[in-house]
Amino acid sequence: MKAFTYERVRSPAEAAAAARKPGAKFIAGGTNLLDLMKLQIETPRHLIDVNGLALDKIDKTPDGGLRIGALVRNTDLAADKRVRRDYAVLSRALLAGASGQLRNKATTAGNLLQRTRCPYFYDTNMPCNKRMPGAGCSAIGGFTRSHAVLGTSEACIATHPSDMAVAMRALDAEVETVKPDGAVRTIPIADFHRLPGATPHLETALAPGELITAVTLPKPIGGVHIYQKVRDRASYAFALVSVAAIVQRDGSGRLAVGGVAHKPWRVEAAEAQLRRGAKPTADLLLSGAKTTPDNAYKLTLVERTLGAVLAQARA
Repeated sequence: MKAFTYERVRSPAEAAAAARKPGAKFIAGGTNLLDLMKLQIETPRHLIDVNGLALDKIDKTPDGGLRIGALVRNTDLAADKRVRRDYAVLSRALLAGASGQLRNKATTAGNLLQRTRCPYFYDTNMPCNKRMPGAGCSAIGGFTRSHAVLGTSEACIATHPSDMAVAMRALDAEVETVKPDGAVRTIPIADFHRLPGATPHLETALAPGELITAVTLPKPIGGVHIYQKVRDRASYAFALVSVAAIVQRDGSGRLAVGGVAHKPWRVEAAEAQLRRGAKPTADLLLSGAKTTPDNAYKLTLVERTLGAVLAQARA
């Protein structure tokens, strides 16, 4: 691990000011960042501990939604009675992720910011455009069973690993932030994660030093909430494919898919086909997919998982 300096901050303004230092990074639970530092994939020169910020509460918003502080732990968010009642797809997605020990440490903001689990990204002996822009993508032409089939580019075919983010995409969440100059803004979750394009190392819409302060959920929309995750083993594994669905009594609803792209994947036009069944919906959802011999199975897996989810919702 490379040497670094460290400080604790007690207000978002103080955190934003500290982020002006060269090579600065925020740390909260550290469940992803510390692993990356040990492997020297991440080499921050200065760590800003934000655990002292008062960002660990879940509050009701004036319009009937919820405002989730950036430091709310995944365990607490999944267990909150309002989340379980009104946003069950989010609770179920959180409980499908990682292990109990990691959920006790992992934060809402950190979950959104976790980096890909592409094995070539983690192997520093292999070229990777995420680690070193312009180095090349070892996954292209390599073993790609777990890699993306949608939104890929010639520079990267990695997937985003978060279960929580998939559910938040289905819920139309928004991300609140503060910049180093003190300016605040709100980013729709649809725009928060970026597709790789020619710059896969730029994974989110955040500016350098910008701090997530909260995630807001809109007023509940009801319906049946389901999160279905298909993985290689029953626990502590990332999704090969996942489906977050909110299905209404009339058969309409919302869908977001994980494990298939560089960001949670949602195509609103495909949701209009929900009443017709899994096949027409999947055809639109997966339009433009680009597969390899290793990961072509994901197209069938999405359709079958979606079919199981719709059958469960209608039951």
